[in-house]
This record gives sequence, structure tokens and C-alpha cells, in this order.
Amino acid sequence: MIKNILVEFKKFAMRGNVMDMAVGIIIGAAFGKIVDSLVKDIIMPPLGWAMGKVDFANKYWTLLEGSTTPGPYASLDAAQKAGAVTINYGLFLNTIISFIIVAFAVFMLIKAMNTVQAKLEAKEAKEAKAAAPTTKKCPYCCSEIPLDATRCPHCTSELAKAKKKK
Repeated sequence: MIKNILVEFKKFAMRGNVMDMAVGIIIGAAFGKIVDSLVKDIIMPPLGWAMGKVDFANKYWTLLEGSTTPGPYASLDAAQKAGAVTINYGLFLNTIISFIIVAFAVFMLIKAMNTVQAKLEAKEAKEAKAAAPTTKKCPYCCSEIPLDATRCPHCTSELAKAKKKK
């Protein structure tokens, strides 16, 4: 029984879509690190500077002072080393900005994919329409005649009435 489960798991894990998902997760994790660095190292410093030299990474509220050193603390790191209980709203703000950037990037990627897919579908529909027959053979003289013809122009034979498309 365990051998069967292992065999099934191997089949599942080796499928193409599982491997694609694994690659996507790895790339997503790397992209997340890039976005975190973008927010922490590029976006937040000028934003903090513009708001009066504020360092958002060190914005926090102390709920309970630490047992080793009483507050106030010079930085979030000092408060955490002292064992203080803090609400780190600056780090939370950084995380929200990172999320917005990732969400926007994913939105733009999906929008681009949908645009490409719509163009491909339109092209396929155009090709299918172009490939649709516009003529048929006369059953009497085998000449090419329009699909809607009710009389052959070559042999003048009467043909069954063509059904009109609605």
C-alpha cells in the first residue's frame, strides 16, 4: 500500500504542471526578495526623507517595556533586544507597499497575457472564417458554384434551396 502511494506521488510530482508550479514558486520567491529590496532600499528612504527624515523601519509602539532595559528605546532593534513588546507599524507599512507592487506587477502580467491571448483567438477566428468554404460543387456538372446558389449557372440545373444563416 505504501509503495502504491509512493508510485502515485512520483507520477504526480513528475507531471509537467507540477514542475511548472515549482519553477513559478521559486521565481516568485526571488521576485518577492527583489520587491522587498525595492521598497526597503529604494522607495522608503526618499519617502521617509520627504516626510521629515522618518525611518519607517523604526516606527513602532511600545506596549510593554523590556525586562532588561527600560524605555524609551533608540530603535526597534534596541527595543527587541531589551525584550520589549512592540507593534511594528513601520515594517507593516513596508509590507503593504511591497504587496501593492507585487499585486500591480501580477495584474500587468495577467493583463498582457490576456491581450496576447485575445489577439491569438481573433487571428484564429479570422483564419477559420477565411478557411470556411464559400463555394460548393454542383451535383450535376461538378462546377464550383456559390453556397447560396439555387440554380447552377453552368448547367442550369435546379438545386436544393440553401439554408440561410441567421
